[in-house]
Amino acid sequence: MTDNVLSVQQLRKQYGATVAVDGISFEVRRNEIVGLLGPNGAGKTTTINMVLGVLEPSAGSIHIEGVDLSKRRSQALSCTNFAAVYAPLPGNLTVQQNLRVFGLLYGVKKLSERIETLLTQFDLQKFRDVKCGVLSSGEQTRVALAKAMLNSPRLLLLDEPTASLDPATAQDIRARIREFSTSGSSGVLWTSHNMYEVEEVCDRVLFVSRGKVLLEGDPKTLPREHGKATLEELFITVAREPLALAQS
Repeated sequence: MTDNVLSVQQLRKQYGATVAVDGISFEVRRNEIVGLLGPNGAGKTTTINMVLGVLEPSAGSIHIEGVDLSKRRSQALSCTNFAAVYAPLPGNLTVQQNLRVFGLLYGVKKLSERIETLLTQFDLQKFRDVKCGVLSSGEQTRVALAKAMLNSPRLLLLDEPTASLDPATAQDIRARIREFSTSGSSGVLWTSHNMYEVEEVCDRVLFVSRGKVLLEGDPKTLPREHGKATLEELFITVAREPLALAQS
């Protein structure tokens, strides 16, 4: 078992003359939540899509649990899962049907038992036979996270998982993810524009700008290291003046 659940080296994605991701390198360790931060268009979602195998990198390497994604894709992705508010589950299927379909896709053993465990864990028993399309955004987020936990992933990718949720629901979701990251040997890569959330949840953050990793460190101390009072101030500076930070 390697120390890192995810290792990304010199990853690059280019579309013609446009470089979306420009040679970034980083790791996600076990029992760690890493925040991948940056303004819109910085390359965060492109990076996540390459880690998920949805996009093929133009260059670089991705290893999940020490397995090269480009050479053993199925093996690498079998211990990975993903959730995002912009990727809802099929709305015409019930909660239980969605979990069963995705559980079969992931080859989850003792699937019925696993579904019951997740329905209880995410307080979804009363929605078991409700179609996902009529659930509230908070309820849909809980179902999406239950789906993401089906295969007990070693690497969990979360792209804006609490966007559009009310504060109480968002706090509940953060607590569940935090518990997941500390209870086993998994790691989490998390993107968010909510700097309060990032400071509460993430052990380490990477600020990405124009497809490159600009800054890295502890979200609680990184702002002071760059003369900023808060993580939000640092985020705004990354968005508006990335060259100034790169040269500091």
